[in-house]
Amino acid sequence: MNNDKIGSYSFVAEPFHCDFSGRLTLGVLGNHLLNCAGFHATDRGFGIATLNESNYTWVLSRLAIELTDLPRQYQPFTVETWVENVYRLFTDRNFALKDREGRTLGYARSVWAMINLDTRKPADLLALHGGSITDYVCDAPCPIEKPSRIKVSTTEPQATLQAKYSDIDINGHFNSIRYIEHILDLFPLEAFRERRIRRFEMAYVAESYYGDTLQLFADPEEADGTVSIEVRKPEGEVACRSKVVWENK
Repeated sequence: MNNDKIGSYSFVAEPFHCDFSGRLTLGVLGNHLLNCAGFHATDRGFGIATLNESNYTWVLSRLAIELTDLPRQYQPFTVETWVENVYRLFTDRNFALKDREGRTLGYARSVWAMINLDTRKPADLLALHGGSITDYVCDAPCPIEKPSRIKVSTTEPQATLQAKYSDIDINGHFNSIRYIEHILDLFPLEAFRERRIRRFEMAYVAESYYGDTLQLFADPEEADGTVSIEVRKPEGEVACRSKVVWENK
C-alpha cells in the first residue's frame, strides 16, 4: 500500500550543481526536494497548477534535512517523498535521499500550508476535494527529529544583503532556497573543507520582496556544533530562522 503512496524521482549530480568538494550543494538538494514535492502532489491532483485555478498555492513553512553524505558529481541518486500527516491547516511531508545502490544518504522532514493567493491566509486542507488528500497519508519511516524551535539572541548582524533579481521567485517573493544559500555563505570555505553539515533546518516566518535589505544574525556555535541564525527584514521583522549543525568529517 505504501509503495503506491511514495513518489520516487531520479537525478544525476551535475558538475555545475556541485561545490568545490565535488558533492551536490545543499541548495540544489533543497531545490530537488521541493520539485519532488511538486511532482508528487501534481500526480495526485494537488499540484500548484491545479490549486492556482482555485486561487490557492502551497507554501513551505519548515524544512529539516539530516545527512550522512551527499551525492558526488555525475552520480545518479533518487529522492523519495510521501505525506506523513494531514491536519486542517498544515501537512507533513517527508523525504529520503538514496544513492544508485539504494543506500540511504539522508532524510528530510517538511511542513507545508495551502494559502489563498489574495488573503495569504491558510486554507482548510480537509475541505479540499472532500478531504481526499488524506488518502495519500503514508506511514513509511523517517527516523530523524521533526523541525525544532529556533531562538537567536545575538543583536549584531553578521551580514547584510539586498534582495536582487536572482533572489526572487515566480510569486515575486524571496526564494526559499536562496535563503539557504545566503545562510551557508556566512561560513568560511575552511568550515566546509574541514567539517560537514549533519543537520540543517529552516523555519520560514514572513515573506520578503525585491529591494528589501535583509540582515543575518548568527549566535556563537554551541558545544554540539549547532549555530542558530535569523534573517530579519528592514523593520526588524523576522523573515526566517535556521539551524546548522556541524560535525567533523
